[in-house]
Amino acid sequence: MRKIIEIARREYIDTVKTKTFLISLLFTPILIVGIGFFTSRISQVEGGRPPVRVAVTDLTTQLASQIEAAMGKHNQSNPKRQIIFESLPARDDTNAVEEQGRKQLRSGKADAYIVIDQNIIDGAGRTHVYTYKSKPTMLDATWAVEEFIRNAVVAQRCKVQNVSQKLLDDIRNVSIERVEIGETGNEQHVQSRGQTTVKMMVPFFFMFMIYMGILGIGQQMLSSVIEEKNSRIIEMLLSAVSPFELMAGKILGLGAIGLTIIGLWTAVSYGPILWQGISVDITGKLLFCFVVYYILGFLFFSALLAAIGSVCNTLKETQEFMRPVVLILIFPMIAWFKLVQSPDGVFARVLSLVPPISPLVMPLRISAGSNVSNFEILASIVLLVMAIFLMMWLAGKIFRTGILMYGKRPSLREIYRWLRAS
Repeated sequence: MRKIIEIARREYIDTVKTKTFLISLLFTPILIVGIGFFTSRISQVEGGRPPVRVAVTDLTTQLASQIEAAMGKHNQSNPKRQIIFESLPARDDTNAVEEQGRKQLRSGKADAYIVIDQNIIDGAGRTHVYTYKSKPTMLDATWAVEEFIRNAVVAQRCKVQNVSQKLLDDIRNVSIERVEIGETGNEQHVQSRGQTTVKMMVPFFFMFMIYMGILGIGQQMLSSVIEEKNSRIIEMLLSAVSPFELMAGKILGLGAIGLTIIGLWTAVSYGPILWQGISVDITGKLLFCFVVYYILGFLFFSALLAAIGSVCNTLKETQEFMRPVVLILIFPMIAWFKLVQSPDGVFARVLSLVPPISPLVMPLRISAGSNVSNFEILASIVLLVMAIFLMMWLAGKIFRTGILMYGKRPSLREIYRWLRAS
């Protein structure tokens, strides 16, 4: 055990002393704070885009003037986001006018062409919005025009049905206040929609931190093993320690580096959230599970990566073996929104018990407000620990043989033969 700790200490100190590590350690928090600062400033600055030209054919002959007036008000309030209105009256030949509108789209004289059915006020018709090679910059303008048309249709329907537009607006106007209460009776504060969105992203943040810690620091495991193998330093180390002690020491040392980095990144990320006045419930149970699952997940995947590094001579050779590892880690990242929506569902419960995925899914469920029982957490940890022992046993056998092999990379059949022979 003393040799394992000494190797872990050496791995930690050698990595921490490098300029690359110090720069990445400090640069990332600065980047996080900078993103938070500039996001809050950019949201207050009105962005601009080129004017969007919209041609409208109003077959009802009752809505065009209202739509044009609505666009005029919009342009006065948004001088940098203009919408230029052009009316294409139908007259006698509707098909000819619509073909003219499509030609304007293809020739670039219009960015959108809209046809409003004659019977839309009765409820049977619809609005047709045509675009040609539309650009992302005109998406907000299209939504705005659709809203103008919708308001004009509603106003005309109110006139036909003899319904007061003001009364309808008053009926539809519902003010909503989002209030977050605290543990005491008087502790509460109002939250904006943005603050609610940030709180929804907290579960993803914890999952992403574990993902970055496992995969990012795991890559250092590969680099360290391959570098020492190619420089023949590994032969000198193995003259003093066993292959398992060397592998275990590297895993513990790099795991401590991961905890250092993640702890700093989490603390720096939490600062801007408090600065914005957003309350985030980070309980002791969540922090405990976050640390435990990161350590266990890192032990599992770092043992696997140590085995991969021992049988490869260059980082390029590791790509074939790394694909399934990356896919395992990316899968819960893809499904995170579904997991947050149903943290107590069967899908989330099953994934939180599967050893390779549980380090990412269980903290996500807990941070999403799921009522995860202590029995589930204990069962998940027990299964993960059993998987770690199995992976350590397999990785140790591969590491012991592969670390002293040079030249051609062994095939999967040869690796299987090593395991059987051991």
